[in-house]
Amino acid sequence: MTKLELNNELLTGLLTGFIRNETKRIGLSKAVIGLSGGIDSAVVAYLAAKALGNRNVMCLIMPYKTSSPDSIDDAMKVVDSLKVPFRKADITEAVDAVFALGEGEEDSKVRMGNVMARIRMILLYDESAGCNGLVIGTGNKTEILLGYSTIFGDAACAINPVGDLYKTQLRSLARHLGVPESIIDKKPSADLWKGQTDEGELGFTYEEVDRYLYQKVDMRRSREALRKSGFKDEFMNKVDRMIERNQFKRLPPLIAKVGKRTVNVDFRYNRDWKT
Repeated sequence: MTKLELNNELLTGLLTGFIRNETKRIGLSKAVIGLSGGIDSAVVAYLAAKALGNRNVMCLIMPYKTSSPDSIDDAMKVVDSLKVPFRKADITEAVDAVFALGEGEEDSKVRMGNVMARIRMILLYDESAGCNGLVIGTGNKTEILLGYSTIFGDAACAINPVGDLYKTQLRSLARHLGVPESIIDKKPSADLWKGQTDEGELGFTYEEVDRYLYQKVDMRRSREALRKSGFKDEFMNKVDRMIERNQFKRLPPLIAKVGKRTVNVDFRYNRDWKT
């Protein structure tokens, strides 16, 4: 067993327990998940259904006009397999209306993708208010470290059961859970425009970067040790820059300290504290 491999049976128990305990601790019993047709959201849906019961997991499928029909089909495979409640909400009109209010190039793919992610976040939180459920995050550890997400968009959630799993670990868990093979085997994509893939944008494979991130972050190996493991300086520099410049996405908004005790600076009680 390599260092990146995990015991999926134990992992499933840990993560379903996490979802169940954290949801109930907040006083809720339902989950709301944005179902994209990708592996990350599929795994979270399977875990949530195990943790809370399939009738307590509400899935939203939120395509844009350029979304691949295959993504919608794969999302429906998850819905059909788990028999969870779902709703389709086409975000095209909302995204186009918001984007039209801004300034800049109309063909800015990055800006358009950010608007899509934030419109989806609005729908998820509105749904959570309507059904009294908790928005469950679907971002994996690779994406979080690299900043490959939209702040206050797909990065927004109440809890995240898969945020400490690298993409390659998540693929293994998906097979264990019985996620459809068509979802596991397809190229990862945010489905923001035709032909877009995660690895095409990043410029490296998940397998390569996960090996590097695990050794750098989890094992705390030195630069020289990483170089001896076969990683090139150009690759390491690129990944390190991504980690460093996206640190702000992993933190709550920074509050300027004025008073004696400042929220998230020196006023940080344990989350379970009682009054």
